Amino acid sequence: MRAAVLEEHGEPLAIKEVDAPDPEPHGVVVETEACGICRSDWHGWQGDWAWLDIETEQGQILGHEPAGRVVSVGDEVEGVREGDHVAIPFNLGDGACPECRRGFSNTCENGMPLGFVKQAQGAFAEEVHVPFADHNAVGLPDGVSSVDMAGLGCRFMTSFHALAHRADLAAGDWVAVHGCGGVGLSAVHIADALGGNVVAVDLKDEKLADAEDLGAVETVNAAETEDVAGTVKDITDGGADISVDALGVAETCRNSILSLGNRGQHLQIGLTTEEEEGMVAVPTDAMVMQEIEFVGSFGMPPTRYDEIFRMVATGKLDPSAVVSETVGLEDVSDKLAAMTDFETDGIPVVDSF
Repeated sequence: MRAAVLEEHGEPLAIKEVDAPDPEPHGVVVETEACGICRSDWHGWQGDWAWLDIETEQGQILGHEPAGRVVSVGDEVEGVREGDHVAIPFNLGDGACPECRRGFSNTCENGMPLGFVKQAQGAFAEEVHVPFADHNAVGLPDGVSSVDMAGLGCRFMTSFHALAHRADLAAGDWVAVHGCGGVGLSAVHIADALGGNVVAVDLKDEKLADAEDLGAVETVNAAETEDVAGTVKDITDGGADISVDALGVAETCRNSILSLGNRGQHLQIGLTTEEEEGMVAVPTDAMVMQEIEFVGSFGMPPTRYDEIFRMVATGKLDPSAVVSETVGLEDVSDKLAAMTDFETDGIPVVDSF
């Protein structure tokens, strides 16, 4: 099968023929119909996250936002059949550890990040293997397209879990979103659907315009604003109730925290780059004196995808609204390179393999 393979960090991926996967007894093989290109792929391509012990190695197939059709099924799989239309979460769980049994498979004790480790080769390929398929292969509703659902594997569901499950979001709350890439725009759309009043923050007017289209009621261009946090506080009459760092750099993390009012919640969705190596200095005294919460959020348990599907069915959510373009497998390297200077909009999706 054809796949885009990492041969050297920061260099174009090699489009080459590799062995197609066979299903493990507990797994299935999915023919990839679409796969989002995510900033997390950029991190893996750059060789980030060695400090998390998940540095990608030579020979890795990246890609962790797939949707497609099941083409072969392992002997032990009970709930998935050939021909099923499925999406796959990047946070692969085994479905059996104590975390999974408690409903927190996004923090599975034996979890594997799809597309970042050799045991879980990714979906920038014609086919992708899905381990523990009864848990990880999420059946999609009738009538949806794989392209429209590609972002569910990471950015859209990550933002949904953060805002719907980790935050105390109430109708009318002010929500600031710092960084309007794919995960940030998803957060804007989801916060609006959940009843929040959204302030979107980014360096580029085009991305802020996208945020307005997705429900932001106010925007702040950080490139033209000396005091981003102060501006957000002025807009929200004292500070946001919830603020999201959707990028993962030191500046957006601190701006997010400082944008909050008393007893506000900071949601950390973005993971850091090589510059921070997982460590960011935060305004501790302000957090203490304002009783601010710092809340981490990682992926989403696949058992809760139905919450998204019910909102999609009633028109409250539209994951396709965040999809910006479709490209071929040969274009993945160019899209990753563009992410270095934040030049991609929304979610680019590979639909030609």
